Amino acid sequence: MTQPQLNEFIPPQECPVFEPSWEEFADPFAYINKIRPIAEKTGICKIRPPPEWQPPFACDVDRLKFTPRIQRLNELEAQTRVKLNFLDQIAKFWELQGSTLKIPHVERKILDLYQLNKLVNEEGGFDAVCRERRWTKISVKMGFAPGKAIGSHLRAHYERILYPYNLFQVGANLPKATLTHDTKDKEYTPHDLPQRQSVQPQETCSIARRAKRMRSERSCFKIGPGGIRENRPNLRRRMGTYMAKQEPVKMEITEVKQEPIEHMDPTEYEENLLTIIDKPPVNKVETYMCLVCGSGSAEDRLLLCDGCDDSYHIFCLIPPLHEVPKGDWRCPKCLAQECGKPPVAFGFEQASRSYTLQAFGDMADSFKSDYFNMPVHMVPTELVEKEFWRLVSTIEEDVTVEYGADIASKEFGSGFPVRNSHFEVSSEDEHYLTSGWNLNNMPVLDASVLTHITADICGMKVPWLYVGMCFSSFCWHIEDHWSYSINYLHWGEPKTWYGAPGYAAEHLESVMKKLAPELFESQPDLLHQLVTIMNPNTLMNNGVPIFRTNQCAGEFVITFPRAYHSGFNQGFNFAEAVNFCTMDWMPIGRSCVDHYRQLSRYCVFSHDEMVCNMAFKADTMDVDLASALLGDMTTMIKEEEELRVKIKKIGVVQSRQVDYEVLPDEARQCCKCRTTCYLSGISCACSPNKIACLYHAQDLCSCFLSNLTLHYKFTLDELYPLLESVKLRAESYKNWLCAVQDIVENNATKKRGLDELHGLVEQAETKMFPQTSLVDQLRALISEADKVAVTAQQLLNGKRQTRYRSGGGKSQNQNELTVEELRSFVQQLDTLPCNIRQAPLLKDLLTRVDDFQQHSDRLLSDESPSPQELQDLLDVSLGLDVELPQLPLLRERLEQARWLEAVEQASSRPDSLCLDTMRRLIDQGVGLAPHSSVERAMARLQELLTVSEQWEERVLSLMDARPYHSIDTFDAALQEVENIPAYLPNCLQLKDVVTKAKKWLHEAEMLQLGGRIPVLDGLSELVLRAESIPVRLEPLSRLEALVSDVQSWKESAAKTFLLKSFPLSLLEVLCPRCEAGSAHQKCRSKKVKEAPQLGKKASTKLESVCDVERALSESKDSASAMTALSEVRQREMEILLSLRASNESKLLPAENSCALSVCVCQKAPSGAMVQCELCRDIFHRDCVTTTAELEHGQAWLCPLCQRSRKPPLDKVLPLLASLQRIRVRLPEGDALRFLIERTVRWQHRVQQACTDGVLERVSAVGRVGLKMSPYQTQEINGSLFYTERQSIPLQGLGPELEELMVEGFLLQVTLPETEKLYRYLLDELVALPSHSPSYENDTEPSPRGSPHHKNGDSGLKKQALNGQNKRTKRRKDSSDSQHGEKAKKSRKKKLKKNKERSEESKRTCSPSHTVSDPALSDSEEDYSLCAAPWCREPEGDEVNWVQCDGSCNQWFHQVCVGLSAERAEKEDYVCISCTQPDYDRGE
Repeated sequence: MTQPQLNEFIPPQECPVFEPSWEEFADPFAYINKIRPIAEKTGICKIRPPPEWQPPFACDVDRLKFTPRIQRLNELEAQTRVKLNFLDQIAKFWELQGSTLKIPHVERKILDLYQLNKLVNEEGGFDAVCRERRWTKISVKMGFAPGKAIGSHLRAHYERILYPYNLFQVGANLPKATLTHDTKDKEYTPHDLPQRQSVQPQETCSIARRAKRMRSERSCFKIGPGGIRENRPNLRRRMGTYMAKQEPVKMEITEVKQEPIEHMDPTEYEENLLTIIDKPPVNKVETYMCLVCGSGSAEDRLLLCDGCDDSYHIFCLIPPLHEVPKGDWRCPKCLAQECGKPPVAFGFEQASRSYTLQAFGDMADSFKSDYFNMPVHMVPTELVEKEFWRLVSTIEEDVTVEYGADIASKEFGSGFPVRNSHFEVSSEDEHYLTSGWNLNNMPVLDASVLTHITADICGMKVPWLYVGMCFSSFCWHIEDHWSYSINYLHWGEPKTWYGAPGYAAEHLESVMKKLAPELFESQPDLLHQLVTIMNPNTLMNNGVPIFRTNQCAGEFVITFPRAYHSGFNQGFNFAEAVNFCTMDWMPIGRSCVDHYRQLSRYCVFSHDEMVCNMAFKADTMDVDLASALLGDMTTMIKEEEELRVKIKKIGVVQSRQVDYEVLPDEARQCCKCRTTCYLSGISCACSPNKIACLYHAQDLCSCFLSNLTLHYKFTLDELYPLLESVKLRAESYKNWLCAVQDIVENNATKKRGLDELHGLVEQAETKMFPQTSLVDQLRALISEADKVAVTAQQLLNGKRQTRYRSGGGKSQNQNELTVEELRSFVQQLDTLPCNIRQAPLLKDLLTRVDDFQQHSDRLLSDESPSPQELQDLLDVSLGLDVELPQLPLLRERLEQARWLEAVEQASSRPDSLCLDTMRRLIDQGVGLAPHSSVERAMARLQELLTVSEQWEERVLSLMDARPYHSIDTFDAALQEVENIPAYLPNCLQLKDVVTKAKKWLHEAEMLQLGGRIPVLDGLSELVLRAESIPVRLEPLSRLEALVSDVQSWKESAAKTFLLKSFPLSLLEVLCPRCEAGSAHQKCRSKKVKEAPQLGKKASTKLESVCDVERALSESKDSASAMTALSEVRQREMEILLSLRASNESKLLPAENSCALSVCVCQKAPSGAMVQCELCRDIFHRDCVTTTAELEHGQAWLCPLCQRSRKPPLDKVLPLLASLQRIRVRLPEGDALRFLIERTVRWQHRVQQACTDGVLERVSAVGRVGLKMSPYQTQEINGSLFYTERQSIPLQGLGPELEELMVEGFLLQVTLPETEKLYRYLLDELVALPSHSPSYENDTEPSPRGSPHHKNGDSGLKKQALNGQNKRTKRRKDSSDSQHGEKAKKSRKKKLKKNKERSEESKRTCSPSHTVSDPALSDSEEDYSLCAAPWCREPEGDEVNWVQCDGSCNQWFHQVCVGLSAERAEKEDYVCISCTQPDYDRGE
């Protein structure tokens, strides 16, 4: 395939071609509607009728005489016409300068002056191109090869030919205008395109409304004082063209740089032009004087203008002339006038002579054969097509052709036969008279919309004839009202078509306006004039989809709504065309009217009038057409109602009913948008001949709106009944008719039921539809269907005897039908045009029989069919009352399949295939019919049974052997057994034994792997599991020895710790307590709520001994066990401290508003009571073990707190050592280890407390405070009791000492530190009993003064109260503050003195309370002690003190009580003991 040359025409894609059958060809509109979804995508399509369809040519050839249009090919193409207009302007400019334009050649081709001028302007003009040296760039853009110095030639030609013209256009002074020529330059003959339009087309049809689009709005007028100028002969190089007679023309050249000038009347333009030009002088002498210099000298050099007779010296002109021009010459004023005239719309010329069909054919054939130099029938269509588009695009060759277009068929006769014409139609051709494809019939068919237009519109309802020759063309256009068009080529050479789909119409218009804007500026409605074409390749390159086709003789071409189309003729031919509108066009037609209204373009007919005419005939209208009309009429009435409401609102109140159809179209066109009014219009008395549509009521005149009158054809009340009649027709008869047609023609996709057919007949009778043949056909179909339905019901009921068999002549019923008999009857049902109620049942029966036979054949051919499928198939046969020969074979195969399935299922589940199952399956298989699959299954089953029985016996003897075999022996046997696919109990037991043994050995190995210490629970569980494993396990003896050692250790530990007959276990004794108190299970949550500030909440996971034991057993190592026990210890301390505070608070009078229950008996306190040092609860002396054997200084613990023997630490440590040697972890061992670690930590804390002076501060408090005495009687709620033994008061202990003492009591080990600490605190804080010997005489005087007795104390308090009205703060100041070594020495000295004082206080302690004297000297203040139990012992030379303003008068360091110096001076301070007498540090 050769590549196309540059600018060679490339044919577009072919449009669809349809070849209908005779059935499809019978109804034109139905077939067009069928192909519309495909064809409207391309805009045009071609239809080839059936070969037998050949209508006779009925045109009166003898009478046909027409005047063709003259078409100059290169003037048709839009871009070429722009170039020709430009060249005509250049030629006119130089002609008026006295020179002739010759177009130069460059590289052996004519120079495109238009493109050169356009490119130079785009680059900034001549000066800019020269300055920036862009001539080479311009030459490349024009298609010349670079490197040949073409740019210099282009510059020379531009400067010589175009530059003076451009200077003239902008009004600059012209240089010396001398137009030199080369010998190769070709002389240019102006085309004078607009001037030729004075010859207008003739009116060939009296009713040719469409011809209005070719009428010129301007007439010829004079261009100068000399009158009409004769045009010079239009010399063209023609190839066989007919030259028309010369006509007078006028010359007009558009000025490029000016804005478009609106068209005006020629006389007005001439008057305006004359006012611009100076009037010539009246005096004859002045006419011979130069208008530039004013001198009349050098008469031989005076030049007289051929336009206005003004005189100029040739040397005064700009540019000056060297000699007088030989031809016509125009002065600068006339030149400006001539070049400034407005353009005239382009149109075709009419030829000066008329042709007969024969004469035109001779001319056309002669032209084509001469042009191509070959016979006309031998010229390829592709060659003609490429040559046509080459000619329309060139300015070098001027080819002129003629085209007989828009010839009225009504005047000369159509090419199709029609009735009452001169043409006699033969009997065999009479059907062409009524054929829908006869273009005289198509617009007026019942399904056509145009049949409701009363007027005959030439070209639209009445066909037009077209006689073409080679290259004669029809330009780009769309049909009026965006209607369909159909063109039939009767005979002759092909016609080439180009089309664009309707959706691309606006795109095509915009592309043409963009590529040739100069044409649209002077002629905005250019595309409506059918005078312009554009190369399809150009449109395609700009994105417009274009399709083509060659229409041969006997073929139709259809264009679709708003599809632009154009084309040309390949040679002499005769075609006929007409418009038509189908029902799908109606909304498109209304959109076209709206489009025309916006463009102010006239309508060929009134769309609303056509719709109303259709509505009046709704009763007889086609149903589908009525449906389309319904939608369009609804839109029309809604729009009309809105417009009338709008008109009424703006003030138009007068109205009058008018019959618009009697008025000619010109009399009812809107003066603004030229729309043809029908439903309504607006008129005014000031202009009775003018009318406006309701859209432009305010544009009619300047009168008041109240003066306007609304003219209407119908009232709205008249329109709505019309709409209802259309709706009724569309919805009722339409549905009935369509249903009946589908039934009768049997072409419905879904058949209707017999009951529905009866309903349709009844509906036709009740609604009185037209009695057509369809009703009779329907009744006949119903009668036949009723008979078939009765027979079918008898067959289903089994009552009809169908045939007889031999053997006694017995009859058989329908349920014994053969399959073939049933199939034959069902086929009869399919031929019915309706469905009977019994048909689905019979079809279903046949379908099920066919399925049964196919399924049974497949299963019987299968080697091993599924028993379920066989059973399902046999179940299906129960519902088939037909003879089925496959049933016996199916039942036999079912038994075999079930047995095979049982064998397969048993084999697929070896865990359930026992020996009994094998024996049972073998017994069942013996009774089956012989089959290869059954025999193979029996052999496999028997072999498996034999092997399984042998191994069962061997495995049983292996496990019963004593002593036990090793694991290797069991494992070897297991490997052989595992390959047997059966359920063998002994073999499974063997597998379980081996699995357990291996798991046990693995766990035993992992128990102490890597130095791990096993847990007792795991060890015991492992030993216990070994008893059930009948295998010789090597590690078992060692593990049993370990368990025995652990049990011995636990017994030894229990003897060491546990009390006799005490319910607690060893773990409960060794672990920290999880609860405390006599009713801890009942009151635990309450106590925690009462004292939430004592510490964090205990972990909910360790609230009982069981939780602790589980946590210790699950712990991974000793560290995690110690962590868990630490949490329990923390919880133990919180509970005990809370319990102590609670029990102490019960003994206070203010806290016992209700009955008090104490002791293990839970009764009220009375008589002698003893108090537990740990839980601080009191007990009746008779309820608990007597305390008589306890010495002074020994703490008494209640039965709930005394949990073990509390052995000495030296007896406990060997237990831990022996456990470590055993190397087994158990909860009791972890608890013992934690107990010892806790004991050691407690001892360290006691030593630290002694070192930090905590005990000395307690001694100081004992000396300063009031000691508690035993045997003091108390009364609570009327109950009197006293305590035999005095416990350490909580008020004298700090939180640290109390926690230390409590933890010492909690330790289940006897320590000397515990007894010493308790005795020390008891001595310091508790007075001796009153009956005990007094130590008052042995005391030595205190360094701070002698002790004060009670009376003295009272007197001292009284003296203090009388001496001052308000206690003031006192401050003890030391000497100036010093730091460093001096401060350290001072602190050491003070500590030493404090120790000495504590020793003296022990020796001088007395039962009476002592109070520091507030009047101590400054020297004695240095030895004072802070009364705060939590004293921080501040150091330094300056320590600030503050005295309590409450009842105790004690001294405190300001730092210890959280006071600043400023605050202590300004405010009273009351210590916590005075503000909260019941303060408990344990809370």
